[in-house]
Amino acid sequence: MKTRVRIPSVENPELAAQVRRRWDNLTKPPGSLGLLEDQVVRLALLRGELLPRIESKAMYVFCADHGVTAEGVSAYPSEITAQMVRNFLRGGAAINVLCRHYGIQPVIVDCGVNSPCEAGVIDCKIACGTANFAQEPAMSREQAERALENGMALAEEAFARYNIVGVGEMGIGNTTPASALLCVFCGVEPAAAAGRGAGLDDQGVARKIAVIGRALALHSPQPDDPAGVLASVGGFEIATMAGFMLGAAARRLPVVVDGFIASAAALTAAAFAPEVKNALFFAHCSAEQAHRIMLAKLGVRPLLDLDMRLGEGSAAAIGISLIECALKLYRDMASFPDLALI
Repeated sequence: MKTRVRIPSVENPELAAQVRRRWDNLTKPPGSLGLLEDQVVRLALLRGELLPRIESKAMYVFCADHGVTAEGVSAYPSEITAQMVRNFLRGGAAINVLCRHYGIQPVIVDCGVNSPCEAGVIDCKIACGTANFAQEPAMSREQAERALENGMALAEEAFARYNIVGVGEMGIGNTTPASALLCVFCGVEPAAAAGRGAGLDDQGVARKIAVIGRALALHSPQPDDPAGVLASVGGFEIATMAGFMLGAAARRLPVVVDGFIASAAALTAAAFAPEVKNALFFAHCSAEQAHRIMLAKLGVRPLLDLDMRLGEGSAAAIGISLIECALKLYRDMASFPDLALI
């Protein structure tokens, strides 16, 4: 991006101590709710409030197609992306079921699907899919920056409407750019970064590894130039999601990150501004083999490890529910002084 995003500090030792004291005064052994207690501390620091609330929730699903699917890196044809967008709009996908169950508003964003925008989506389309980055850059720098700016604008709108948001994605072939981003930002070899995605066999994985290696040699993306990295080997939905995370962090809006592709967007956002992680809550460690590496490089601990690899924001929806559950415990449990036990 042409200008650096300013992300406010969340450091507040006094507030953190107040939240911990409240937890320890509740009718339970100190620390007995483990990671749930930590999430409330993080949420309180991010919001700057002793008693934060979650009253409105949304799931942003960023969708786009990828030219690199021409190299045979996906088990499914790229036409599935547009079909799934229509499925999201009809309410028939897994993420729709989870959003209904948890009272989360689904928001579908077309960042670059290879079909006309559907009624009901947010139109952030940069182009009808990226170029095949095994042969040429995935996008221009101008397109990468425009996608980032789109995401930041969406985050500004989200801040005005919601207390917490999740981010997920849909895009056939998008584990390939996510793996390439991991290689660039973390110095991981393609063989360690590339997994089975939506169901590749061994031959398909080998082909994917070769494609990523060839693309990295062709473009030589540099980790200190994240916009250039996105232009070389990124995806429109990943770039828009990264911009969304940066914009959300600038407004101190909590974002629950879904899986491998969403975490690649987080890696990218952190390359622009490491402080973005203050606003990010990582839902799970997916079954995609390199996600564990990615989370370790980010230095974060996910809430869940359920061998999920669906995407769409499915784990992020469950993550939002866990954070909401933790906050209800923190706000609504009785304290020992309330019971006159001490």
